[in-house]
Amino acid sequence: MTATLVAQGLAGGHGHRTLFDSLDLTVAPGDVVGVVGANGAGKSTLLRILAGVDEPQAGTVSLAPADAFVGWLPQEHERVPGETVVDYIARRTGCAAATREMDAAAEALAHPSSGDPSLAPAGTDPADTYASALERWLASGAADLEERTPIVLADLGLELEGQPIEQALMTSLSGGQAARVGLAALLLSRFDIVLLDEPTNDLDLDGLERLESFVRGLRGGVVLVSHDREFLARCVTRVLELDLAQSSNRIYGGGYDSYLEERATLRRHAREQYEEFADQKADLVARARRTREWSSQGVRNAMKKAPDNDKNRRRAMTESSEKQAQKVRQMESRIARLEEVEEPRKEWQLQFEIGAAPRSSTVVATLNGAVVRQGAFTLGPVSLQVNAGERIGITGPNGAGKSTLLRALLGRREPDEGSASLGSSVQVGEIDQARSLLAGSRPLADAFESLVPELASGEVRTLLAKFGLRADHVGRPVDELSPGERTRAAMALLQARGVNLLVLDEPTNHLDLPAIEQLEQALETYDGTLLLVTHDRRMLESVRVDRRWHVEAGRVAEL
Repeated sequence: MTATLVAQGLAGGHGHRTLFDSLDLTVAPGDVVGVVGANGAGKSTLLRILAGVDEPQAGTVSLAPADAFVGWLPQEHERVPGETVVDYIARRTGCAAATREMDAAAEALAHPSSGDPSLAPAGTDPADTYASALERWLASGAADLEERTPIVLADLGLELEGQPIEQALMTSLSGGQAARVGLAALLLSRFDIVLLDEPTNDLDLDGLERLESFVRGLRGGVVLVSHDREFLARCVTRVLELDLAQSSNRIYGGGYDSYLEERATLRRHAREQYEEFADQKADLVARARRTREWSSQGVRNAMKKAPDNDKNRRRAMTESSEKQAQKVRQMESRIARLEEVEEPRKEWQLQFEIGAAPRSSTVVATLNGAVVRQGAFTLGPVSLQVNAGERIGITGPNGAGKSTLLRALLGRREPDEGSASLGSSVQVGEIDQARSLLAGSRPLADAFESLVPELASGEVRTLLAKFGLRADHVGRPVDELSPGERTRAAMALLQARGVNLLVLDEPTNHLDLPAIEQLEQALETYDGTLLLVTHDRRMLESVRVDRRWHVEAGRVAEL
């Protein structure tokens, strides 16, 4: 079915804090609306309101038709203990909920006198309730989901040795595998309107291309949040910007790249208009002040020079003073008539630089005939050498062994065959895919201080504040922070500690666009050794590397 979603006068936030207000948005069939803004601007909050999960602080959300099937896929792949892959897919596609509703309606139809209000709400005809539930069940794709699921999972290369992937527990999967299962759920869904929160996280290049093809091929409307610039450029038809600094929201027509150009032009014009107003006002105020001073000085001089009985001189002096006062009043009137132009607020900007350590040994790390086995997976044999100052980009599909390769190079995983060695004076700085360096139930400030004991408590809090982690963040347990907040804390750690070997494993996951750009700028000035694993296509283009390794099926090839 074709459906339209309309939001009018929408306001949303947390508690008494409003993140956005007066937001109007219409999502028609074929629309792909990209929602952008800094972390904390309310992007995920907006999706939750559009999905009907949260209530807005003000405004309304309506659907036409009212029973349109809206799918909301949140940012993190929540892993329910004991939930299998097939159960996860049924839940994410909405098929599980549609099946429960139909079963309840069928029970109410079969036992109309049961008196259970959950089966047949008061005032409704059980036959009508069942017909509506059946129609929704069929629309969800639940009827043939069981047959379609293995085909899509196999097409995505998801398989396990010894058991069907559908029966595997979600908690047993790697991050990349879980991301692919999430993609499978999306490909299997049959929503009329789709709401996607960071769908590109943890996807490899093949997964990204499949996701892009899916989004571009949808007939229904899509609202998505993403920090993948290439994905936005290839998919979105309009951009909704939530500007926390200016307390505003604005819809830009056209794709992502045209949004960037138009936003830059609007911001430049806003700054120019304010500066023109400020210069004009300052000029009038200065002229009024000078005229007032001249008038006062003229009166004093005339009083000194004029004899007490010189009436003509006094009259001329009075007239001159009145003329000067009139000029002052005219200028003050012009100042009052000036149309006030509010100064554009400066956005909070992350100022990030990577702390430098003294140079390491010439050879930073080596693998000689190294073989690493993890269950049925084998990496190697691999023979590699990383030299001081080299910048190496590492690509490859999920599950190919990239993270395993990094662990072997850093001495975190002993090879089962062959050898590995880390050079002398190597100071490692790392953002791993799981963001595991900062984890656990300790408050963020305490966990951070334990890793950089040379910093005083006040210095730690000041540093974290520079990364947007303020008083309400530093006292919270690390595990309660959002993925983006944990990533920024890891970046702060890189600035606090001197490093000469920087290892970044999917660093753009969960970072907002300004932070990604700051990271790229910091990497440009960093002169130590770099190992960069990323599927962010624009980062691969913008970050300078000397060598490229491609990892696939446990083998490493230099490109």
